[in-house]
Amino acid sequence: MSFSNRADFIVQSHRGAGDLSTDNTLEAFELGWSMGTIPEADVRTTRDGVIVAFHDNHLARVVKEPGPGLANATVADVSWRRLSKLDVGSWKGAEFSGHRVPRLADVFKCMRGRPERQLYMDIKAADLRELASVVETYGTGPQVIFASTDYPVIEKWIALVPNGRTLLWMGMGGRPDESHVEERFAELRKIGFRGISQLQVHVHLKLPLAEIRRETRDPFLLRDEFLIQTAKELEERGILFQALPWEGASEAIYWKLLDLGVQSFATNRPDITLRALQGYEPPSAGKFSA
Repeated sequence: MSFSNRADFIVQSHRGAGDLSTDNTLEAFELGWSMGTIPEADVRTTRDGVIVAFHDNHLARVVKEPGPGLANATVADVSWRRLSKLDVGSWKGAEFSGHRVPRLADVFKCMRGRPERQLYMDIKAADLRELASVVETYGTGPQVIFASTDYPVIEKWIALVPNGRTLLWMGMGGRPDESHVEERFAELRKIGFRGISQLQVHVHLKLPLAEIRRETRDPFLLRDEFLIQTAKELEERGILFQALPWEGASEAIYWKLLDLGVQSFATNRPDITLRALQGYEPPSAGKFSA
């Protein structure tokens, strides 16, 4: 397997461009696209029904000076007019000052007529019919991937956009092993993974970042054998297997996950992820297997 041509390998830039820019801003999406990745937009709705890209429920983390009455406000508490005036970049550094919350329609305008630009839409709070209508208006249906951790929500989207791509993501459920993920897989098997194009698992580090090598056995809370078997099952079902490593990024982590059969990454450090892909060489037969 060669990753010299990244067009064949999907890298999802978490919240736009991960740690390299601000959360869910046009500047972040532009950076994610320029790197050859697919940015992720978290989807919420303002008080007056405007669908926007914004991760947190509350404004406080990314709005340095929210103004009177907004200290504890949520996106759903404010109008689009007021939200659009807030600076959501200065919290990260002076060089990001002036970054604003975009409407999802603004993001689609940047995608229209440019099929190479794609977008993950992680649904936090939005009316699905309204969202589907916005997608249709800008003709970006083939360019978006609908993402949720809630399978019934994915089912509703499939009913609205039968030919759309989907991603189901799952965390660890607060457990120190793969038992929660196994339970979710058992439920998905009952329905034959119906309507799921891609599946993402969160990969938490069991060892300190600096101690993880490509040959390290079971460095994640999800064991090597579990990841290998998951990769095989999803490949047989024609579902793209994506992993999102937490607690840090290194070439060794990505090489290890590639060796275990992971086919795609979501990342907070797309620069490190892309560098790892460019330097990856498959292991010799039998090496690094569980």
